Amino acid sequence: MVIIPIAAIEQHGPHAPIGTDFLAANERAKLIAQKTDVLVAPILLPGISPYHMDFPGTISLSEETVVRVYFEAAQSLIHHGFRRFLLLVGHAGDQYAAPYIADRINQETPATALILNQAVAPLLQNTDRGLTGTQSGELRYDAHAGVTETSIGLYLFPNLLDMSKAPKADLTLPDHLRKMLPQVVAGDPVARQIFLAEALKPRETGKQTSTREISATGVFGERDDVKEASAGRGRADVDAFTAASVQFIERWKNLEPLHRP
Repeated sequence: MVIIPIAAIEQHGPHAPIGTDFLAANERAKLIAQKTDVLVAPILLPGISPYHMDFPGTISLSEETVVRVYFEAAQSLIHHGFRRFLLLVGHAGDQYAAPYIADRINQETPATALILNQAVAPLLQNTDRGLTGTQSGELRYDAHAGVTETSIGLYLFPNLLDMSKAPKADLTLPDHLRKMLPQVVAGDPVARQIFLAEALKPRETGKQTSTREISATGVFGERDDVKEASAGRGRADVDAFTAASVQFIERWKNLEPLHRP
C-alpha cells in the first residue's frame, strides 16, 4: 500500500513558501505512515497552478502532463508489487486530475486506487469547506494561503514561514461572485459549486478571477488577518486528518488482505 501526495509549487502570499502544498501533503502522509504500514512515495513537486502564474515562483504543468507522470509512476510501483494506492490531494487545482489518475489505475492495471481525501471525509466531523471562524464565531471564507493553510504550515514547517509578512485580507472578486460569497459561506451547495467553478481561473479565460486579479497579496480569502494563524490550530487539523486516514487504512486492510497477486 502506498500514499502518493499530489500537490503543487506555487505562491502562497508574502509569508509562506512556494512549496507549501507539497510540504503539507508530504508531511501529512509521513505522519500517517508512522502509525500504519504504508509507503509514502513523493513523485512530483509541481502541479496544475495556471491561475497563480502572475506571481513569481509558481511552476504550473498541464493536466495531461500531471496525469501521465503520476500514472506512469504508479505503473512502476505496480511492477514492483504495489497493489493499493491512496492519492493524497494537497492542492485544489489537482482535484479533478487526481480522480482521473485513480480511474486509470483502476481500469488499466491490477491495482486499486482511491483519493484519500474523499475516502476519509465521512470519518471527519467537519469536512473542509474553505472556512474558518473568527474570535466572535463568525465564519469567513478562507482558502488559499489563509489562516487554515498558514496554521498547518506553522505546525509542520514553521521555520519556512515569516509571519511578520502575513497580510490582511484584500479579496476583490467580480461583483456577481462577491454577492454569491455569503451564500457559499452559509453552506449553500449550489452556490459553492458555481463559485468554485468560476473562481481562481487563469487570466486567459477572461473570468477575471486569476489570483493577481482578485488579490494583491496572493491570499484567496476574506479572513481579516492571516496573523491569527497558529500552530495549535494547524496541529488540530492535521491530527484529525491523520487519525481518520489511519482508521480508513486499517479498515481497508481488514476488509481485504494485503497479500494477493
